[in-house]
Amino acid sequence: MNRIVKKFDYLKSRNEKAFIPFITGGDPNLDTTLELVLTLEKAGADIVEIGIPYSDPMADGPVIQASSTRALANGTKVRSIMDKVSEIREKTQIPLVYLLYYNSIFKYGDVKFFEKCKEVGIDGLIIPDLPLEERSEVIKIADKYDICIIPMVAPTSHDRIKPITNHGKGFVYCVSVNGVTGTRQKLNTDIKEYMDLIKTYTDMPKGLGFGISNAEMAKAYAPYCEAIIVGSAIIKLIAKGGTKDEILKRVYDFALDIKAAIN
Repeated sequence: MNRIVKKFDYLKSRNEKAFIPFITGGDPNLDTTLELVLTLEKAGADIVEIGIPYSDPMADGPVIQASSTRALANGTKVRSIMDKVSEIREKTQIPLVYLLYYNSIFKYGDVKFFEKCKEVGIDGLIIPDLPLEERSEVIKIADKYDICIIPMVAPTSHDRIKPITNHGKGFVYCVSVNGVTGTRQKLNTDIKEYMDLIKTYTDMPKGLGFGISNAEMAKAYAPYCEAIIVGSAIIKLIAKGGTKDEILKRVYDFALDIKAAIN
């Protein structure tokens, strides 16, 4: 069974919510990426999203864009992230998800990319720019390698929610606001109404992301979904710099607070 599916089944049996943090692979470097995954797991993360840096990330706000720029400047490549994930897998079986743009898969070679993901231990992919009309071939390859293609819906999706979530696996990434990623003080979307609407179209777990920036927000929105996703707030902590131990300590403390707040 896919690790993502297994994790959500386990959490459901315990009536717990999932905490899904996001980090950018190679920011500030790949060795720290490995340590961040282990640190986040120690703090209570249930699934970790690793962003593959890209020069034109359409769904990302300035914080995550800057992290991609830093990672690319360090020479981070898809292959080097794959190698690091292989190292991570020697130390943990936490579910791992890539968030990436389709051009990275296309350049690598579709089948070759999925073969490598399976080999190193990636469990799911979030591909923000994969058009609904063009994803059937990608899903066919992903299914062969037991890799979840995690669908993304937005407050404006409405009657497209059903076709978007159809054939998706793992969980539904529910974008909380219209626009790009980034920390926010509050969400203008009626989250309860939005989650209830999604529930009418799919019984997959719902992960709420984009804009959740602190434990208070996480606690407020956790009752309406099965997972809380946090990215930019963690990237900001990494961007403050300092020694590796200082970065890991900041991220650990923050992640510990989020996990405690949602359960």
